[in-house]
Amino acid sequence: MGKSKKRKAEEGEDVIRIGDKVISLEGYLTKKSKKESSSSESKAISMKDDTTPPPQSSSHNLVRDQPTPIDFKPSRPISGDPRYYEARKALPIWTRQDDIRRILRQKDVLILVGETGSGKSTQVPQFLYQEQWCKRRTVKIEVNGESKDIDVGGVIAITQPRRVAAATLAHRVSREVGTPLTGHTPKGLVGYSVRFDYQVPRGTRIKYLTEGMLLQEMLRDPGLTQYSAVIVDEIHERSVDVDLLAGFLKQIVSGDKARRGGVPLKVIIMSATANVDSIRRFFSADGSGAAGDNSVECLKIEGRQFPVEIIHTPKPVPDIEEALLQTVEKLHTEEALSDKYGRKDILVFLPGQEQIESAKDRIEDWASNLDPNLPKVKVFPLFGQLSIEAQHQAFQPVPGGFTRKIVLATNIAETSVTVPGVRFVIDSGKAKIKEYRPRLGMESLLPKPISKSSAIQRAGRAGREGPGKCFRLYTEETYEALKQEDLPEILRTDILNAVLTMLARGVDDILSFPLMDSPEVESVEKALLHLNILDAIDEHGAITKLGRKMVMFPVTPPYARVLLAAAEPEYDCLLEVIDIIACVTAGEDIFLQIRSEDEDCEEARLRKELHRREGDLITYLTAMQRYTSENSDRTKWCKDRKINIRNMKQALNIRKQLRRLCVKEGMMEEPPKDPQPFTPVPPEQAEKILRAFLKGFALKTAILAPDYSYVTSHGKHIVAIHPSSVLHGEKKEAIMYLDYVYTQKNYAKKVSVIQSEWIAEALGA
Repeated sequence: MGKSKKRKAEEGEDVIRIGDKVISLEGYLTKKSKKESSSSESKAISMKDDTTPPPQSSSHNLVRDQPTPIDFKPSRPISGDPRYYEARKALPIWTRQDDIRRILRQKDVLILVGETGSGKSTQVPQFLYQEQWCKRRTVKIEVNGESKDIDVGGVIAITQPRRVAAATLAHRVSREVGTPLTGHTPKGLVGYSVRFDYQVPRGTRIKYLTEGMLLQEMLRDPGLTQYSAVIVDEIHERSVDVDLLAGFLKQIVSGDKARRGGVPLKVIIMSATANVDSIRRFFSADGSGAAGDNSVECLKIEGRQFPVEIIHTPKPVPDIEEALLQTVEKLHTEEALSDKYGRKDILVFLPGQEQIESAKDRIEDWASNLDPNLPKVKVFPLFGQLSIEAQHQAFQPVPGGFTRKIVLATNIAETSVTVPGVRFVIDSGKAKIKEYRPRLGMESLLPKPISKSSAIQRAGRAGREGPGKCFRLYTEETYEALKQEDLPEILRTDILNAVLTMLARGVDDILSFPLMDSPEVESVEKALLHLNILDAIDEHGAITKLGRKMVMFPVTPPYARVLLAAAEPEYDCLLEVIDIIACVTAGEDIFLQIRSEDEDCEEARLRKELHRREGDLITYLTAMQRYTSENSDRTKWCKDRKINIRNMKQALNIRKQLRRLCVKEGMMEEPPKDPQPFTPVPPEQAEKILRAFLKGFALKTAILAPDYSYVTSHGKHIVAIHPSSVLHGEKKEAIMYLDYVYTQKNYAKKVSVIQSEWIAEALGA
């Protein structure tokens, strides 16, 4: 845990203090002796303190590459759609399927290092779902002192770091097995579950889902009883969710299997670039991965990758967007639309949605004046906040034969997925990285240079279907100066949600929970303090009834707390709060920047009709209510007000899902169908809404100082209202904000007017 943990132990401090408030740490930072920790199978193993040198690979725990038979025939009869057989047979992993089956009949944990293009993400679950150990079986499990017959197993879960990968892979595999996911497929072998989208047909045996969704399932079913195996794909990305998932899986594999009626859970860890030795040590029975430990086996699969030519810029690029446009223009006018390998489309990596939208406009403007003899251009955005349907468009054949596809993507296209036709990659060298700023107690999401590992992954996208080229909009010297790998997310982000998830799943000693990398004690303490303020844990560190409800929502704990507050009779504003949360979580912003501030600008005038003096949150609410009341042309309505149509549609989807969940949880009655006539929110109801939001965001407030600057109530830092806010330039007694961004100075975003006494009320003071 580093110096901070040592200091904590020496001082014997078991409390957190904030002002006059003292919160005991005893309940959830229990100090255990080394003897206690090592005496039980289910106890955690601290990876940070493990000084055991990496073990040497040996024949008992590493299956080395073997000569591939020229005409390999698997021992099991081929199943699925015969149309895909030749494509599947050509994948490098095809000849190793018997090895994979053999290992998992003997071991519970397999580390599969499958290089890019090996086919691991689509083929491994197909190799395994018909195995004998993968059959559903009925066992006796003791529940509340009573023995019950419970069905265990039968399904393989395969996790992905992003929604687009889970959905895309599920569609591909469903076609291969012969039960395509079309609309609401009543039954089939393959399904997927991602945030705000669920397609799991009856009879599903292979289920793709995000790591976060599997963690949600664990809260309801800690033993994962419906699964025979969990495949963790792309573990090298090291999100907080994947680290948590690995810890829980380790506990299931090495601990008490009473929740599963003694039935083992198979765990397959897959990656192209992961540190095999550290993963082996983590999952091994004794935590060492030493030569005598046979609990974990590794298998290396060669990849299938065509050569990719890397082209760096000779000198630093002053304007990324201009350099991107010039590169696209050069490629489109000089390179053929296809060759013997197939299409030659373009994939561009940009930091975020804002940059994608701007680049899309510029490329489309340029393409509108193309020589008629040249191919047409079709631009597709690809980023996390897009709806699944919109994301799928980037993977479909481009309409019109004489057209080049250009996909503008964030880092969600780095791994797991293949965008068909891509032979050229343009890499901006930037990605939006979450970073927690402990001094401010806030998270920032800012464009940062990527790692070498990410740069290699991006370049590899150009060589999946034929020889390709990668144009890096940065110099070779810049590339050499990049960090080798990204820092694991758990070491650089707010772990509020992670700590709540652990507590909800019954983890009493947060610091001893098995993680591949443990966060600093200070980060854990800040998370616990915040959870206490949110009423998710009590003064003794125990999770509250409210905390257990919060963790069931697919939003962050502060937003979950707001939803629960809004359902209380005191506030009674759940429908309005859902509308606001849907808008603020649908993308970078539903409001596009209006470049002209001219008072005669029609867009600005129509936009101002939505503005409310209470601030941004009530403005978002007004926008959603006006949008849903529109009964004619919603697209035109958005265009007229410079509102992002994609984000608004996504907001509508989130709104629908949150409404459905709140009805299911008994928090409200079935709401009326759209469209409903628009009625402005009266001031007294606006006050209730803002006070409900304070239950989740009391720590994100600021008071007007005598010098007319805003000073945060927590931490005493100076912030300014962001220019995008309807309150920009105004001076109010106190403000609440949902987001924070640092550019030239500290900016508060999504700002609302509040009264200072409301802050103390929300904190329970």
